[in-house]
Formats: sequence, structure tokens, C-alpha cells
Amino acid sequence: MPATRRALLARSLPALAALALPVLPGPARADAVDEALAALIFGGAFARGAALEQLAGHTDPDIAPALILALRYARGGARPIAARLRAITGHDADDWFGWMLWQEAHPEIVPRAGYGALKRRLYLAIDPAFAVFLRPEHLAPETMRIRFEEAAWGGVRKDGIPALDGPEMIAAEAAGYLLDDDLVFGIEINGDIRAYPLRIMGWHEMFNDVIGGVPVALAYCTLCGAGILFETRVEGRAAPFVFGSSGFLYRSNKLMFDRETHSLWNQFTGEPVIGPLAASGIRLAQRPVAIARWADWRAANPGTTVLSENTGHVRDYGSGVVYRDYFASPDLMFPTSAGDGRLAAKAHVFGIRSFGAAKAWPLDAFAGGRVINDRVGDLAVVLVGDAAGRTVRAYDRGGREFSPGAAPDRLLAGGAAWEVTEAALVGPGGARAPRVAGHVSYWFAWDGYLGATSELFPE
Repeated sequence: MPATRRALLARSLPALAALALPVLPGPARADAVDEALAALIFGGAFARGAALEQLAGHTDPDIAPALILALRYARGGARPIAARLRAITGHDADDWFGWMLWQEAHPEIVPRAGYGALKRRLYLAIDPAFAVFLRPEHLAPETMRIRFEEAAWGGVRKDGIPALDGPEMIAAEAAGYLLDDDLVFGIEINGDIRAYPLRIMGWHEMFNDVIGGVPVALAYCTLCGAGILFETRVEGRAAPFVFGSSGFLYRSNKLMFDRETHSLWNQFTGEPVIGPLAASGIRLAQRPVAIARWADWRAANPGTTVLSENTGHVRDYGSGVVYRDYFASPDLMFPTSAGDGRLAAKAHVFGIRSFGAAKAWPLDAFAGGRVINDRVGDLAVVLVGDAAGRTVRAYDRGGREFSPGAAPDRLLAGGAAWEVTEAALVGPGGARAPRVAGHVSYWFAWDGYLGATSELFPE
């Protein structure tokens, strides 16, 4: 593990190697292989040694996922576990991080039938509250929409990163705690204009609120750099979903959960992946959200309200405090593919995925402020951005070609001036080019979930 990554983990997460995992009571296992795998995690030094001897004659790679799990949590003995992995796979990796990358690249490796129960037992030893997510009937591989072997504990317990539900908003002039360069998530729905500073949201990663009469949740995955605004009312359901942070990750992306069914959801796609709703076909609709410097957002939206520091939680909401080391480092904190190499893993991109297509634009393309006319599938869009503020807004341009106007909030099309607003571009005679939902993320997350299905500007 690179020194930088090791330091990030040490400063940001509990010391996993020191975690005391009790042996939970339960019926004796008839399968000696499964017993041996459990002993690698829950047993002492003698039990681990005996378990490795028991596994020496087992050459089927179906035990690889359990060995990788043991590599992270076994109290000592990592070297012989890694040796057994090398023997059954022919692959060599340095540590748990490296073996997780190997596992991601080998979806053909199917874990033993007892793997789900073993992993559940481990996670319930960490936090018994995880039981609501990991009900045995929902852990069969055919019922899940992700590979359970790639789901990892993120170092916090259920609701250990507390969501903000209907948080207090204050007038812009009352937000003396904010610096001009502080970044905010800016949202406008039906004339209701709000700002949620990243320096606060980094500690909470989720809010549930009603903005402009629309129930929404902002799901912010600090690890993948993505704050995505979802509508939480779904047709056919009596009440909007209310979300929290589960404590689990999938490919370095948070798995959020809904408080009604306790299904686990992929934060990046807005889809349930484990639990009662995994087969529901639900995908939350996105709403536009912009990242902007506080001074720029306030100047463009003088009527905005902003999130109060009075969240009901004690945190250091200082500027540049939360995840300082991670944001400053090129390394990932948790194992997943770093992307296809076209961009750095943690390069920021702005992405749109709708209309049957997906496309990402590197934030660097908007250096100095830039207007880009482009397409996402069959939809013609115009993007107005400023890389310095990590700000991009996208609009449905129809058949028009836009160019910069005389001011940052003005564009030109066909010789006529258009005003840039949060809801739409507004032109002569009240013509409108509506806003298109998109969001910023790190490249590794965008490429990891969209991959070959997404284009990358300027291709």
C-alpha cells in the first residue's frame, strides 16, 4: 500500500487491524472449508494456522473472496493468507487493496455459497445495526444487483455519518461563517434558491429536504467527489424516500439506504442494489445542482438561503477541514479501478447521463470560463462552466449555437442576448432553453460506473 494511501486510512478511519471481532454464537458448520474460512477471521493464531492447513488442499478459487475478506480483518497472519491466494489464483498482489482490485477485474470468480453468511457475521460483529441491511434472504447473489464480494465496510457504523433532515436554512447575510471561495452546492427549484456548503456537507454526505415543494435528497459521496440531487418521490409509493448513510461502500462509492425498507442504494446511479427493493426497477430522477464559489453563487442569486452551522451535530465545519488529506492526494482511500487512464483518477469531470446516452467533460475544459456546444446522444446541449469554481451548468439548446456574451451571466445566439439562470437560459420574447441535470464527480467513479457506455469530451 503506498505510504500516502496508508496515511489517509490511518487518519480517516478506525484502525481496522486493532478491531476486536468477537466470535458470535451459532450452529456448528458442517462444511470444514467454511469453518476454516471463518477461523481465519474470528480465530486466534493457533486456529488460523490450523485453518490454513485445512485449506491447503483446496485449489478452487471460490474461496478467494473469503480469503480477501480475511486479509483485511484477520488479526495478524496476512502473509500466509496472501500466499494461499497466490497459490489458487496465480496472481500476486501486495495487500488487501491490491487483491480487491484483482477481484473487481475477475467477475467470473463466484464465491462459495457460505460467503454471504460469513461476511454478514463479520459485519454484525462490527455493528449489530447492520442486520437491517443484511437480512439472509437478501444476500443470495441472484437477488443482488452488485457483487457482494465488492461491497466493503467504510469504517463507520450505520448512520455514523449522520444525514441532515430538513436542516435549518438562514439568509445569506447571516452566513458570516462562509468565505467567498468556499464551495457550495447550489440548487433552485420553483424559485426556491438554496446553498449547501461542501465544508458542512462533507461531514454529513446526505440531506433530505423539500425545495420548491419537491422532496429531494442530495447524496454526496466525498470519496468519489459526486454530489447528486435526486427526487425522492417515486410514482406508486405513498411517501417520499428518506435516506441515510449505511457505512458501506461499493467501488469506493457510498451505499445509502432508505429508512422505509432499509434497502441499500447505489449513490451514483440512484438505484437500490441489495434488499427488498433490489428487483423493483426504481431509478431516482435527477435534478440539476451546481457547485459554485459562495461569492459567485450569492452574486448570481441574491435571494438565496444557505445551510446554517446549527445542524444539531458537533463537527469542525471550518473551511478546508473535512477530508483535507484525501482531497489533496491523488490516491484513492478504498480499492477500485482508477479509470481507463485517459484522465487522472481524481480529475474532476462534469457528466450527463440521460436521453439514452452519457457523456463527461473534464473540468479543465472550462478553464477561464468557457461555453461548449455539444451533444449527449440525440440531445443538443450547451455547457457554461468555470473550472476555478468547479462550476458547470448544462442546458437544452435545441438548434441554437451559443457563444459567450458581454458578462458571465449572458450568452449570445443568433445575435441575440440570453440570460443564464438556474432554471433555464432566457432569451428574446421569453424563449427558454431548459436546464439539464448533471453533476461533477471524480473520473474514476464516472468511468467505473459508465465505462464504455459514456463518451468523453472532446471525442
